[in-house]
Amino acid sequence: MREFVVPGVNPSSAALHVARTVVRRAERIITALAKQVPVREELRKYINRLSDACFAMARLEEARAKNQEIEELKDTVRQVVKTLGAMGKEEDSMDMSIEAEVGSIGGEEDGVIGRGECADPDECKAVADLGVDMLAAGIGNIHGKYPENWEGLSFETLDAIQQKTGIMPLVLHGGTGIPADMIKKAIDLGVSKINVNTECQLSFADATRKYIEAGKDLEGKGFDPRKLLAPGAEAIRATVKEKMELFGSVGKAFE
Repeated sequence: MREFVVPGVNPSSAALHVARTVVRRAERIITALAKQVPVREELRKYINRLSDACFAMARLEEARAKNQEIEELKDTVRQVVKTLGAMGKEEDSMDMSIEAEVGSIGGEEDGVIGRGECADPDECKAVADLGVDMLAAGIGNIHGKYPENWEGLSFETLDAIQQKTGIMPLVLHGGTGIPADMIKKAIDLGVSKINVNTECQLSFADATRKYIEAGKDLEGKGFDPRKLLAPGAEAIRATVKEKMELFGSVGKAFE
């Protein structure tokens, strides 16, 4: 085989379909192996359910990328909730949480470019009622760096969503670069999870760049990846610590 058409409408959904193919291959190998040596039944069951989960998540990613109508998205969310929910109810399964995104988050993520829009509170309510654990809604937030002319978060939209969804934990994507006062207000209005990725990457890149520009990679064994990457890893830890303090999540891991 020289060529293979990968299904999916974007890199993320295609990767999930490939992951499912790999899991299915693993399942066949385990089934064959079980004919020769004892294999724990839980392993075979988990691999089988993991294949279903990859397919369901691929469908959800495709729905997001295609910007399907809310009714189509709801059907896909129902399938994800049904598949992963079944896994979570088994005694030997891991706890799994499901997060749904409503409204296009601005910027680019995994090759998908979002225009950036405020989610419809009624649509958020409809999706929240399907059994998801968390809801990520577009409120003017953006993946990646924020432009200088960014208008800020729409707290009016966030408040309306919170009023509709009640105690549902809300998620804020694109946490990098949002002013501290906006972050705190968003938390007051129901945001329980904030995604910060770009800022960690920038911290890592800056620390690594300084290490190399200082010529430390040329000193002794400074080229060793464990030493070369250490400043970047430490910079990420410092950024995470700073964000945890800002978010008020220090010491709450087990709450």
